[in-house]
Amino acid sequence: MSGRWARTALTAYRMVGSAAYPMLGPYVTWRATRGKEEPTRRRERYGFPSIERPNEGPMVWVHAASVGESNAVIPLVREIVAERIAVVMTTGTVTSAGIVRERLGDSVVHQYVPLDLKPSVQRFLDHWRPDLAIVAESEIWPTTMVELQTRRIPQVLVNARLSDRSFRRWKAAPSIAEALLENLSQVVAQSEIDAERFHVLGARSVTVAGNLKAEAGPPPFDPAALAEIRRAIGRRPVWAAVSTHPGEEKAAADVHRALRLTRSDLLTIVVPRHVERGDALAAEFATRGLKVARRSLGQMPAGDTDIFLGDTIGEMGLYLGLTEIAFVGRSLAAHGGQNPLEAAMVGTAIVSGRFVQNFRDIYLQLLRAGGARLVKNEEDLRDLVGELLDKPDTRRRMIHAAAGTVAEMQGALERTLQALEPFIRPLKLDISLDSRSRSGSPG
Repeated sequence: MSGRWARTALTAYRMVGSAAYPMLGPYVTWRATRGKEEPTRRRERYGFPSIERPNEGPMVWVHAASVGESNAVIPLVREIVAERIAVVMTTGTVTSAGIVRERLGDSVVHQYVPLDLKPSVQRFLDHWRPDLAIVAESEIWPTTMVELQTRRIPQVLVNARLSDRSFRRWKAAPSIAEALLENLSQVVAQSEIDAERFHVLGARSVTVAGNLKAEAGPPPFDPAALAEIRRAIGRRPVWAAVSTHPGEEKAAADVHRALRLTRSDLLTIVVPRHVERGDALAAEFATRGLKVARRSLGQMPAGDTDIFLGDTIGEMGLYLGLTEIAFVGRSLAAHGGQNPLEAAMVGTAIVSGRFVQNFRDIYLQLLRAGGARLVKNEEDLRDLVGELLDKPDTRRRMIHAAAGTVAEMQGALERTLQALEPFIRPLKLDISLDSRSRSGSPG
């Protein structure tokens, strides 16, 4: 596939997007009715700002698609803000917007990311006039990248990764991949494997910094709520299935019923990846004869509660703080895995299915240290959870090993900041010169 063909394909993509632009209103409205957009902020998706640009000084645009990416880059954003550089941070989900609001407050301007359509992107860039664009992990949007390049705004991909599936897809269209990735001024990859993949696909400058998610710290929680729920649970044995996907909640329920035969006071915590499934899951558990207490309804686990359903947003730290055993989902009935670092940071023995390829590097380190164990099927999950419930010494060794793995992964933030220094330094100089000018000090 030639470079000319790739440019033609990207031009066609932008033209189709521009033609579809007037018809996207109903789609965004439909997403709002399903809780996937904030109804009062839908215009931000078209690039219309909901707030004025804070000043005329330098500004960095940081984009993080969802919750995981947002948590990963928050320490990096704090470092940039500490240099007195304004930040407009965009996310793509309501949940991630809440994370930004909760953890960064008024120190940044939050907007929803504009749709990857020329009118939306141009309107966004015209208003915010960023001097640098920093994008987390694997967000590659053709129109946005081309518009940034046209305006000569440097683009840096941080905490960059490419899953096996994404790499295969991009390799099938190498000219298009190269035409897009050559727009990146710098790729700061999570691992050597990720770095090699970006290099193969056409990225010009690639470095390895490690995983920023190891720098994010444990997920926050309300200490008073944790203490209250712990009192309600008492001395009952507890395990949790977190970030679960369809099919894995059924497995957790079946494991609970099997283990309950010899542990009548067992409590199982289930935290679905998508909390809007709470109603359906509660009904499903009930049909299996299990008594459910739902966090979203303010219900507390009673002595006869089987399942404590964690169907709320932003409380993973709370749920993990209630147990020392955590099965991390999207790994047994679904594929790809979820990030296990939060479970490691809070202090749990980590259990997962085999299909964790999206977080292969993290799991390899955890497995080598003994901080995580993988299971093939529901029967293996039942046996391993039962073993960890019965053997506190084994459980504690896994917890200690997982914590040690996180400690060994530290340093990604410092290395990422070093990679960003050539792009941040000119902005700091602009601020310094502007301050001297306003104070009347000689240069």
